[in-house]
Amino acid sequence: MSAVPAQNPPTGRARWHRRSSLLPLGYLAGILAVGLVHPLLAQWRWLAIHLLLLGAVSNAIVIWSAHFTAAVLRVPAPAGRRGDAIRLAVLNAGILAVLTGATVSPAWVGVGGAAAVFAAICAHLHWLFARVRAALPARFAVTAHYYVAAAVALLAGIPVGAWMLVTDDAARPRLVLFHAHVNLLGWVTLTVLGTVLTLWPTVLRTRMADGAVAAARTALPVAVAGLVVLAAGVLAWWPVLAVGGLALTAVAAALVIRPAVQVARHKPPATFAAWSLAAAGGWLLGALAVDAFALGGAAGPADAADRFGGVLVPLLAGFAGQTLLGALTHLLPVALGGGPIRVRAAIAALERRGPQRVSMANLALLVFLLPVPAYVRITTSLLVLAALVQFLLPAGRLVLARRPPVATAADPASDNPPNASVAAAPPTRPLGGVATGTALVLLAVLIGVAAQHTTDPTASPRATAADVPATGHTTTVQITADDMRFHPDRITVPAGDRLVVELTNHDSHRHNLVLATGPKTGTIGRDTTVRLDAGVIGGTVEGWCSLPGHRQAGMTLTITTTGGQAAGHDHNAPSPTATRIDPMADPGPAFTARDAGAPTTGTEPVHRLELHVQEVIREVAPGIRQQLWTFNGTAPGPTLRGRIGDTFEITLVNDGSIDHGIDFHAGALAPDTPMRPVEPGQRLAYRFTATKAGIWMYHCSTMPMLLHIGNGMYGAVIIDPPGLAPVDREYVLVQSELYLGPDGQPGDMTKMQAERPDAVVFNGYAGQYAHRPLIATAGKRVRIWVLDAGPNRPAAFHVVGAQFDTVYREGHYELRPGDPGGAQVLDLPPAGGGFVETVLPEAGHYPFVSHVMVDAERGARGVLDVQGGTA
Repeated sequence: MSAVPAQNPPTGRARWHRRSSLLPLGYLAGILAVGLVHPLLAQWRWLAIHLLLLGAVSNAIVIWSAHFTAAVLRVPAPAGRRGDAIRLAVLNAGILAVLTGATVSPAWVGVGGAAAVFAAICAHLHWLFARVRAALPARFAVTAHYYVAAAVALLAGIPVGAWMLVTDDAARPRLVLFHAHVNLLGWVTLTVLGTVLTLWPTVLRTRMADGAVAAARTALPVAVAGLVVLAAGVLAWWPVLAVGGLALTAVAAALVIRPAVQVARHKPPATFAAWSLAAAGGWLLGALAVDAFALGGAAGPADAADRFGGVLVPLLAGFAGQTLLGALTHLLPVALGGGPIRVRAAIAALERRGPQRVSMANLALLVFLLPVPAYVRITTSLLVLAALVQFLLPAGRLVLARRPPVATAADPASDNPPNASVAAAPPTRPLGGVATGTALVLLAVLIGVAAQHTTDPTASPRATAADVPATGHTTTVQITADDMRFHPDRITVPAGDRLVVELTNHDSHRHNLVLATGPKTGTIGRDTTVRLDAGVIGGTVEGWCSLPGHRQAGMTLTITTTGGQAAGHDHNAPSPTATRIDPMADPGPAFTARDAGAPTTGTEPVHRLELHVQEVIREVAPGIRQQLWTFNGTAPGPTLRGRIGDTFEITLVNDGSIDHGIDFHAGALAPDTPMRPVEPGQRLAYRFTATKAGIWMYHCSTMPMLLHIGNGMYGAVIIDPPGLAPVDREYVLVQSELYLGPDGQPGDMTKMQAERPDAVVFNGYAGQYAHRPLIATAGKRVRIWVLDAGPNRPAAFHVVGAQFDTVYREGHYELRPGDPGGAQVLDLPPAGGGFVETVLPEAGHYPFVSHVMVDAERGARGVLDVQGGTA
């Protein structure tokens, strides 16, 4: 192929590539920074993925696809670079806005950034079309066609990514799968397949294989068809169709790679660029196979989206990252020019320690993907970052160097496009470099294992068969890992029984189980079950998850023993429920949360109600039951509502087994008669007139009131302030404490006196609104009445992500709409009450808690699910 005349002065071309190459290198440096400080970043994974794909890879594609298109089509480029510079400026302004808006700023910033990226790619696509239409027939024109198809794929993926920045609906898993596959297998993979045709033989400094162009032409429609079928399959969730699309993509990749393999057999890779590109092709084919297996075996879109996390690492680090580093290693020295001597020096600098870098990065990545201890994953990931540093340092020095470049000419006799590299001597000792890289990976594994061992001691005294006679029986228990907890976290085993644990991970995090006696499971992913033979249990045994930070976050369990075991006992039966609440536990699909909606005020001036004292056994947390003393069977009792001047006529009927009474804070009257104890089977008429507004507590008035209130005998009365405006949603939350006694028995008075609650709850059940969120609408007003029934703990009601513009506490407004300030918390003492109002700005999930954080972690938490509206 003959050389194309220079479109710009050589110094101008070199200056352009010197400046534009700073963009992908800058984003790669950003990945390095994120890798070093990721524990401080809440969304570091998302940020790292998009720094690589949206930042480094997309910039490289826009820059170099334009370069290759002009070369292979032999179409003169414009005299200046003003259009190219504008496209890159818009592209990177959009990229930075997306990165900012998705991590620290309002979502609209990210959406605006996505629009800018979309506009820049549209301009890039227009530029490609213009070159294709203006070109005469060219042998390698199919390369430009790949670039056009890739740009169209990205334009399909960008709006979906922008939509996910502002929504979190049920379709999100399908959108994630569509966005990831279209961008990775469309924008990135199609570009790579089109470029390999001419770049690969140029890197090897040989002629391309016979039939390579024909194979590329055949592969393009196959790849496009596969991408369309795959996209339709994941959006409609037809797994068979999606897997078929992946198969077509793999066929297209194999068609392009086959001639490349033929060339490599004739001229084996001998440079870092060649080894890196070859390894990237292997990772691509392997990732496609794993992806097909994950999609085909997924239980649904959400499961498939979770499993795709296992495909991302090989696609990102193994394929996309290595392709970028290999291509830049070859292209940068030639594009920057400066004469044969300087080009050779630049190539030598970028190729330095190539065998060690390639072997180290790929072996470390392979070990990282295996089921290895967590600290081994940390040390091997650091080696991958080290390989990136080994490229960035010489590449940065090369690009930032200020030396006058000298044009280089292509070999007119070559069968490759212009700008082929000037020859550089291959590494003289590749086997030594490979050995060094392998040794570094082995060292990293050893360091990781040692670090894991220091945080995973198993040398504590063991309770084994030697401690008690073995019974010959086996007890099997099922444990699940979810929400950073083991469920159950206390297991009772007959002394001398062999214990077998079946551990299932339902969490989005990987977990394991380590027992102090030595047995341990491997690390398992989501929806995976393993069996652990814990041996003969002769005493108390502690267990935990040994992954970094998980034990400290509360992933522990305790195995205890009972005495002798009666004959005929079912050793596979579940152990009795321990009186210990896990505030993170899910109550299950059959659970119905208490209706938190505020009752309407009504128009009648007299409110009549019978309150029956009932002693009932109720579930107060998943798997935890307590005997409660209640008004009308619920704790809290019914919420009453009226206006100032209304009269309440309440008849208390004691259907319990001990004396009870009642006290309404909403009325002012001498307590002697209406608040007297009522014996079982007796009735009491209680009449009061509401003269003051607020949310008022009512509770049992019989001594000891601490025990009666602490065991469920409380409720709320709302007396509307004059002129109370209507709102879109209105809720009532009564905060209280749970002091558990034995299973199915009343609360523990000793715990109440010591102020040691087992849980702090809203409306009587631990964390119920975290699993059954309260509904609201974006842009519309929500009012939340809060009463602290105690009996001991204060409340500090707070909605995460919201600011209150109205605060009404204990009978007066502390803040009204229109005031310049706002409020973040409604603080209440026991028996205190009030309400807050807010307009939630956009759709999303807004947790609400008592900001006495120990109580939030005890169960005083929930979620406002804000939908639709002005998001």
